[in-house]
Amino acid sequence: MSQRLIADDRPSFAGRLPVRILIRLALIALLAVSIIRARRRLIARLFRLRPPEYRVAITRDIPVHMLDGVRLYADHYRPLAEQSFPTILVRTPYGRAGDYGVFGAFQDLLYRLFAERGYHVIVQTVRGRYRSDGEFAAFVHEAGDGRATMEWVAAQPWFDGNLGMWGPSYLGYVQWAVAAEAPSYLKAIVPLITSSRFSKLFYPGGAFALESSLRWIYLLDAMVGPSRTFDRTARKRSGAAATERVLAPVFAARPLNTADQRVLGRSNPDYQRWLESSDGTSAYWRSVDHHSGLAKVDAAILLVAGWYDIFLNGQLADYAALLAAGRTPYLSILPVAHMNVGAQIEGMRQGLWWFDIHLRGQTEQIDSRRPVRLKVMGSREWHEMDFWPPPAEMSRYYLHHGGELSDQAPSAQMASPGTSMYRYDPADPTPSIGGPVLSSQGGPRDQRPIERRSDLLCFTTAPLPAEVDVIGHVRLELYLRSSLEHTDIVGRLCVVEADGRSINVCEGILRVGFEVGERQPDGSRKIEIDMWATAQRFRPGQRIRVHVCSAAHPRWSANPGSGEGLGNATTLLPATQIIYHDYLHPSALVLPIVNHATRARMEQDTAPGVEDTAAARNVEQ
Repeated sequence: MSQRLIADDRPSFAGRLPVRILIRLALIALLAVSIIRARRRLIARLFRLRPPEYRVAITRDIPVHMLDGVRLYADHYRPLAEQSFPTILVRTPYGRAGDYGVFGAFQDLLYRLFAERGYHVIVQTVRGRYRSDGEFAAFVHEAGDGRATMEWVAAQPWFDGNLGMWGPSYLGYVQWAVAAEAPSYLKAIVPLITSSRFSKLFYPGGAFALESSLRWIYLLDAMVGPSRTFDRTARKRSGAAATERVLAPVFAARPLNTADQRVLGRSNPDYQRWLESSDGTSAYWRSVDHHSGLAKVDAAILLVAGWYDIFLNGQLADYAALLAAGRTPYLSILPVAHMNVGAQIEGMRQGLWWFDIHLRGQTEQIDSRRPVRLKVMGSREWHEMDFWPPPAEMSRYYLHHGGELSDQAPSAQMASPGTSMYRYDPADPTPSIGGPVLSSQGGPRDQRPIERRSDLLCFTTAPLPAEVDVIGHVRLELYLRSSLEHTDIVGRLCVVEADGRSINVCEGILRVGFEVGERQPDGSRKIEIDMWATAQRFRPGQRIRVHVCSAAHPRWSANPGSGEGLGNATTLLPATQIIYHDYLHPSALVLPIVNHATRARMEQDTAPGVEDTAAARNVEQ
C-alpha cells in the first residue's frame, strides 16, 4: 500500500477567475486561516495546554515490516519545521484516524495536539487489526512487534534519539510489553488506565470478569467492517443499542465456554484461552503478563488511573512494585470510569507535561507537582503527596443486627441476634449497576434498585456528624457460613445521600472454596475481601453503607455453586448465606481514614521507607 502525504497545497485556478472573485476568495481564505488559528488557540485553552507552535503534516499508511515479514501500517504526524523533534509512539488495536473517516476526528485531534507542540507522533495499528497484516492474538505479539517498531523508529532520519510511548488500556499494555530492558532511547512512558498484568483483570478475587471479556471480544469484532475500516456495517454493529441486544441474553447463558459463539457466531481463541487459564501463573499468562519485569524498566513512568476503572487495582499494584524496586513512578488518579473520554484528554495533557520533561529536557517542570496526585471524590479537592497510599488510620465499622453499621464493636451483652441471612440463587444472580465495567454505564450509579432485593444485605451508619475522608485500600472482614463449599461474596462501599440515593464507591469479590478463609471452631470461616481503593469524602449528614451479597452480574460471572469447571459448569445450586456479627465474630468494614492529624503526615515532604508503607505490603510477586 502506498504512502499518502496530507498537506495543505491545492491546485491554483487564478488564471481562470475574475479579479473580484479572487479578492473574495482571498478574503474567505484569510477568514478561514483566522478561524483555524483561533481554533488551535481555543483548544489549547480548553485543554489547558501551552500554545501550539507548529503546523502539522500527516503521512498515512506507512508500512513497517516485522521480523517475520508481516507489515503493520502506521501514520506519521510531524511538525512542519526544520529542527529535530522527539518521537511519541502509539500502538493500537482500535485503528487509526483514517480508518474511521469523519468518526476519527477525536483521535486525529489528540495526535495533532502532540505534534503541534514539537513531537513526531507515530500511530501504528497492531498485527491483524484493520489494514495491518497478520492475525490478531490478544497480547501475544506485542513484545516482539513493539521492539521491531521501536527499531524502525530509531532508524528514521528524523529520529533525534528520544522516544516516548503513550496511550490508554490496550495502548498502555503495549508499553509494558516492551518497557523492561528496552533500548536506552525509550526515555518515558505514559500508560493510561491499564496494567502490566492483565490476568488480574480477568480473575479478580478468583472470579471471572465476564462482562469485560465478552464485551471486549464483541467490540473488537464489531468495530472492523468488511472493508477493514469503521464503515457503515461496523458503526451499526458497535453502536450501544446493538451491542446490548447481542450481549444481554448471553451474559446469563450457560456454559460459559460457548458464550463466544453466541456473541460472534464462532469460537474466539482469545476468550477460550482466558477461560482455560484461570490460574494467573499458567504458561499463557506468564508469557503475556509483564509485572515480573517492572524492576527492569528504566524509562520514566507516569501512571494515570481512574477510581472507577477496571484496571485500578492492577495499576496500583504496578505502582507499588515500581516503588518497591526503588523507582520513582508518578501517579495520577482521576474520578473516571474506563470508557470516560475525559481520561484520554487528561492523559494527553499530563503526557505532554511528562514528555516535555523527559524527552525535551525541561526538567525544571518536575517541581510543579509532587509524585502522586489524586481527586478526592465528594469534594472539589485534588491532593498531592509523595507516595501512595497516604498515612491513614485503619478504622473498623462493625456490622450489627438490623442493618446497622457502627464504630462500636459488638459486645457479649447484646441481646439482638448475631447473624443476618440471605439466599443466593445463581439462576437469578444479584445484578451489578455501574462500577468498574467496560461500558459507558460504568462509574457511580444509584444502587437503590438492587438494594430492594432479598439477596443483598445493607449495613448503614447513622448520619455522619462530621466529614470523613476515606483514602486508601478498603477491606471487608466477614465471618461466613454457607450451605455450599463453593460460593462468592461481594462487598461494596456506598455513600448514602440525605434523599436516600445510594451511590457505589468501590467494591470487590472473593471466590470462596475449600481452602479459602480461616475456619472457626463453630464451623464458620473468616474471610477478607479486597474492595479495591478509593478517595472519597463522606460529608456531614451523609451515611456510610456496605453491601454484602454473592454476585455482581454480569461484571463477574455468577458462581454456580457446584464446583464444576469455569467453562463447562451448567449445574446451578442455590446457597443459604449466614453472616455472623456478634462479639465472637466481629465482621467489619475496614476504612483508611485520613483525619486532620493524619493529613498533616500526608502533606510531609519526604516519604517513609518502602518497608513502612502499605504499598510495599501489596506488591505481588
